[in-house]
Amino acid sequence: MEDILHFDTIKQYSAFNNQDTRHPLVGVIDLSLANPRQLRRMRFNFYVVFLKQVHCGDLRYGCHSYDYEEGTMVFIAPGQAIGERGTEFYQPKGRALVFHPDLLLGSPLGQRMNEYTFFSYAANEALHMSTRERELITDCLDKIDAELNQLIDKHTQKLLISNIELLLNYCIRFYDRQFITRAGVNHGILARFEALLHDYFQDADQDRDGLPSVAHFAEALFLSPNYFGDLVKKETGKSPQEHIQARVIQLAKERLFDSDRTISEIAYGLGFKHPQHFSRMFKKSMGMTPMEYRNN
Repeated sequence: MEDILHFDTIKQYSAFNNQDTRHPLVGVIDLSLANPRQLRRMRFNFYVVFLKQVHCGDLRYGCHSYDYEEGTMVFIAPGQAIGERGTEFYQPKGRALVFHPDLLLGSPLGQRMNEYTFFSYAANEALHMSTRERELITDCLDKIDAELNQLIDKHTQKLLISNIELLLNYCIRFYDRQFITRAGVNHGILARFEALLHDYFQDADQDRDGLPSVAHFAEALFLSPNYFGDLVKKETGKSPQEHIQARVIQLAKERLFDSDRTISEIAYGLGFKHPQHFSRMFKKSMGMTPMEYRNN
């Protein structure tokens, strides 16, 4: 069985880092107060936002590793694991914001957490901040920390959630900036995506096992599906799924000029398991059925 540390509650993780629990559902952890420890895999049952200065091994995610620098943020969603087993000791540094999904129940932020797609990014897709950006994030953490030092009253939950939301919204802005500053790299990824999309449909006579998924191309490009999707959307204004569908429709239009092919043959060749699904997509895009397009 894999040797992994599980943290189900904020209290467990606070104690692990030698700190008291000031609120059962949220905490700001000073990682420098923790004892030196060996590399371990860890899994959390709550959200974790790391602002860290630490050996990269502590933040390896899956099979990927990244050399972190000061001002780097990593986002972990409930159920995700980080780290790896090792014999080396290190002293954690930096801070971590931890908050349980139960804190957000019934709140607008709780209903919108799926919009913060960076919680599903891989470790090598971490957020790298400027000095000014780090100061803004640190200010948010300080405000949350100050609120945790107050006695809990009817305003506590609202103020905590508001400051967490402010921090996450800053991170959306900073990721948008990071996508822009990495435009050269991003254009290379887009070119490879287009090449992979072209190659997938290269053989017109092949019956395919379904349409290609966004995850299929993300994996081929060594990116997480959410990061890949956000990157393509930011660069082109269209999602990867829209690019895939546009390619399918374009190929369908070309192949419909071949009167020797039936509609079903074209559908199967494009990866549709049922021809009626192909006809439905084509009509939604073109305003007419494949047969009507062929006849016109």
